[in-house]
Amino acid sequence: MWIAPAVLRLTGTAAGLLLLTAQTTPALAAPPPASRAARATDPAPAPDTWTAPLSTQGRYIVDAHGDRFRLKAANWDGAQGSWTGSGSITDPANHHAGQDSYGIPLGLDRVPLDRLLSDFRQLGINTVRLPFSNEMIHSTTPVPDAAVAANPELRGRTPLQVFDAVVDALDRDGFAVILNNHTHTSRWCCGVDGNERWNSGLSTQQWADDWVFMARRYAHVPRVVGADLYNEVRRDVLDDPNWGLGDSHDWYAAAQLAGDRILTEANPRLLIVIEGINWTGVPVDGLPHGRPVLTPVRTLSHTLVDAHKLVYSAHFYGYTGPHHSGATGLGETHDPRYQDLTRDQLDAALDDEAFYVEETGRHYTAPVWVSEFGIGANETNAVARAWFGNVTDYFADHDADFAYWPLVGFEGHDDWALLRYDSAGHRTGLLDSGDWRDAAWQHLMTAPSETGPVAGVPTWRMLSTDHGDAVESLRVRDTGDWDRGAYKAACPDGLRLTGLSHTSGRGLCTDTGEPDLRASGTAQTVVVDERHVPAGGDWASGYTKFQCPAGSFLIGYSVRGERLSAALCVPGRVPLSGAGRTVWFDRSDNRPGDAAGGDFAHGDYKGQCAANEYAAGIAFTTRVGSRPGPAALLCRTLP
Repeated sequence: MWIAPAVLRLTGTAAGLLLLTAQTTPALAAPPPASRAARATDPAPAPDTWTAPLSTQGRYIVDAHGDRFRLKAANWDGAQGSWTGSGSITDPANHHAGQDSYGIPLGLDRVPLDRLLSDFRQLGINTVRLPFSNEMIHSTTPVPDAAVAANPELRGRTPLQVFDAVVDALDRDGFAVILNNHTHTSRWCCGVDGNERWNSGLSTQQWADDWVFMARRYAHVPRVVGADLYNEVRRDVLDDPNWGLGDSHDWYAAAQLAGDRILTEANPRLLIVIEGINWTGVPVDGLPHGRPVLTPVRTLSHTLVDAHKLVYSAHFYGYTGPHHSGATGLGETHDPRYQDLTRDQLDAALDDEAFYVEETGRHYTAPVWVSEFGIGANETNAVARAWFGNVTDYFADHDADFAYWPLVGFEGHDDWALLRYDSAGHRTGLLDSGDWRDAAWQHLMTAPSETGPVAGVPTWRMLSTDHGDAVESLRVRDTGDWDRGAYKAACPDGLRLTGLSHTSGRGLCTDTGEPDLRASGTAQTVVVDERHVPAGGDWASGYTKFQCPAGSFLIGYSVRGERLSAALCVPGRVPLSGAGRTVWFDRSDNRPGDAAGGDFAHGDYKGQCAANEYAAGIAFTTRVGSRPGPAALLCRTLP
């Protein structure tokens, strides 16, 4: 989220570390008075004709009919907290931009809820990202009457009950709602504020439990379509988050855990939104520091129990940069900000840090949602204004999913808001004349976009047993632990195993050539010996072969250390035989020339069946001096 002038972004003195400080944009002159009447009478667009739930098809989000649903969104903040962390919480001056949200979505003290939603509709948005805090979930104290002065029917309700009313109203009015766990404490984000990581101040278990609670709470609300797991994961005073190290700071693993728990324990309809890492390192020239965003996804991507529910997310603000914290003064380095980049440089940075994820036919292919970007209506810096034009042009040209920050603010306080309301409820902002942002906004909203049915594309997903199990098949999970003590991996239902690495325990799943090849039911075979290798069928002489029974194919495997422990096979829904070939990969890569699926085990030897094949066996060796990981695949032609 945007940080108000003079508010600390990150601070810390331990070991003399200089961390992120405030983005301190100078006070700017107000724009000419806007004419409220200029666009106030514009008719609100009719609610989009779309049907929940949402899922993904390649780089696109689609509705229940398979039609493209582009997230044209904005952030309605407030329920995540507005107190800046110092001074009396009852003094509005101690809240972000002087706006006391009372721990509920902003504006309910000034404007009736139905009028707010009508204004949202006039903006043209179809989705609302709705931040909340864990503290909000557990608070039992009703909000003060002043917090809902314009909505007296909400008096006496707790913050969560007010949140319920907002969610229900958005649903009734046709908006898609994506819940966002923004903070733990109801305090303005995003510095050294106790909200740096998903498990700052609470355990990963507690955090995931709260998500299950929230997902269940709104499971009956059709247009609650997504769970945005955590906002701007970043460094605290001493420690960085990481992507895949397997420790308590592993955001990759925590997101995997929470996403699968939401889908299996609470609401299988939801999109799971995973944001990249917002900041690591100490912002001092000469020391490593930067904004990883989604770059780690290239070599380690997520696979959920539903292969069509994953959305990746990133935030971009002009005052930050690929290696710039957004600070001025203490904590500022000589790295360029995004707004300092040329148009071509900005495009390259956006591609490298996020939008490469939308490349077709890779294990990481998924929609990318820019769930925060924004700028002030009072911004007069020509460089910052040019950045806003450039970044919205990029989003328009790339048909990107987006969410502006923020949607609602108070007139005279937060000029970044698209809609601002004074104490009497009068509106100013993007719907009125004189807002310089309008041209860029209209271009973004009206540029050509993919619509209608989205053609199916092959799905590719990675399996990783780096630090534990990766059993992403619900049907396999129902059968229990099929190789106790080993690290196990199984493809999501509808996909089959098509590739393996030699030493790292990585696998590749796909549905290319023959979607959902598995027969109905839960039948499966755990193969731990060569009993299914037919006489005269030695396809890997001198190697141990775990071959599927006739008519079956591979969906999973298990390892103990590097050594292959078992192969998991299931029967096909169509007769399976076909010519077979051995794909060796213990001495080099052996993958199809088109590199479909991408590099699913970076730095390791890999083997992969062709798009018109299925895997029916794995060979390995236990010879002294040889690596005991998978060495060959038996690939057979699909029917």
